[in-house]
Amino acid sequence: MPMTNTPKAATVDDAPLISRTLARAFDDDPMMRWFFPDDASREASLGRYFSTIFTRQYVRHGVCERTGAAAAFWTPSEAQDKAVPDAETVQELRNILGDRAQLFGEAVETAARHTPREPHWSLAVIGADPAARGQGHGAALLRSGLAKADAAGMPVHLESSKPSNLPFYEHFGFTVREELRLPGGGPTLWAMWREPRRPVDG
Repeated sequence: MPMTNTPKAATVDDAPLISRTLARAFDDDPMMRWFFPDDASREASLGRYFSTIFTRQYVRHGVCERTGAAAAFWTPSEAQDKAVPDAETVQELRNILGDRAQLFGEAVETAARHTPREPHWSLAVIGADPAARGQGHGAALLRSGLAKADAAGMPVHLESSKPSNLPFYEHFGFTVREELRLPGGGPTLWAMWREPRRPVDG
């Protein structure tokens, strides 16, 4: 039986479910494969990575929602400065990334230099378990977050390293604003932008 794809607020107690779900969702993501190149340990490493950023960053300062098989982390405009990793979180991420930590840091810095300056919401992470593909989990979470951004009158920024995801985001009103090549021979990152839409009355 399909799991419910109705979005609900995620709490810290959801960390095990969310980290497992996102580890599966990002197994074939070009950027995550670059950060975690070892096939045998990737799922476990991704689980630790997503658990860390969820519990230490986004559940504290962002808008986190989940369904039965997907999760999304958003950062509202007013929380952008708070939702950055503190020193302890950075060290934990370095431990998880091992010898890829420097590449990760350079990639984060490169992306940060291209972050839009105007006030906006950020879609930091969204992913659905491949086993639930086609059941509308990702779309439900995207619609939910975009509705909140629209209600706040805010545009939305996201970055994707997976070319096949671009049409999905374009369907929801995003356009490619910039194409970045990550340093050290990393993958291409597409920065996308969506202007706010006026909520439909009635």
